[in-house]
Amino acid sequence: MSRIDTIAVLLALLSLSSTASAQQDERYNPERALEISQAALGNTIGNYEFIDSLGAPVRLRDDYAGRPLVISMIFTSCHHVCPATTKHLATSVDAAREALGADSFDVVTIGFDTAQDTPEAMGAFARRQRVNNAGWRFLSTDKATIEQISKDLGFIFFPTARGFDHLNQSTIINRDGVVYGQVYGVTFELPWLVEPLKELVFNRPGSAGHLVAGLVDRVKLFCTVYDPTTGRYRFDNSLFVRSAAGLIFILSVLFYLTREIVIARRSNKHE
Repeated sequence: MSRIDTIAVLLALLSLSSTASAQQDERYNPERALEISQAALGNTIGNYEFIDSLGAPVRLRDDYAGRPLVISMIFTSCHHVCPATTKHLATSVDAAREALGADSFDVVTIGFDTAQDTPEAMGAFARRQRVNNAGWRFLSTDKATIEQISKDLGFIFFPTARGFDHLNQSTIINRDGVVYGQVYGVTFELPWLVEPLKELVFNRPGSAGHLVAGLVDRVKLFCTVYDPTTGRYRFDNSLFVRSAAGLIFILSVLFYLTREIVIARRSNKHE
């Protein structure tokens, strides 16, 4: 991470959630929060139990094995930052699925205020933010589970008189339940979410050892690019075409030189 990126991340971390004032809790240190969050990379999350907003049981590792997962932590009584974070994440998820595939990854939003974030409250929160995306569930659980998964994710939060101050992050989990990336801020640049997901989606275990499937994934990985003029991702095969054209040119030159050498040697033999 460059110095500029680090500064941007730290500024994002300073944007804390609360039910009223944005005044920072004295226990919250952005640099330390960043260290803890980044140290979580490589952690394997537990197979924790949740209840979704419809009352269905969820086992995190079992239900989401084999596909990338994005985890967002919120509390439903937050009236400002958590709703804004969720709405921005929803917009980014739509753009990411447009580029990577409708069922390329899943999303869960977990309520960490266990006294308030019941399945009913999580469902109401999702409806208020108008999030009804397929493959996105809003989950509730108990305090012990929140403490454990927060440690796994490197997620920091503190209860305050106003509600909670917390780290604004979305965590990307790979197919094996390992923390792969962190995306910080109430709002963020689309590539911060899509690039790590793209690496996971287009490196499918099933493609390993299969020439055609592996080639298709490689082409998708390198040709799915961000267009800053539109703010969206698109499939751009120009790099692949240029590379193929360059390879054809090199092979043509080698063929021509080889043919000329063969002709010259034959001519020398007849002299």
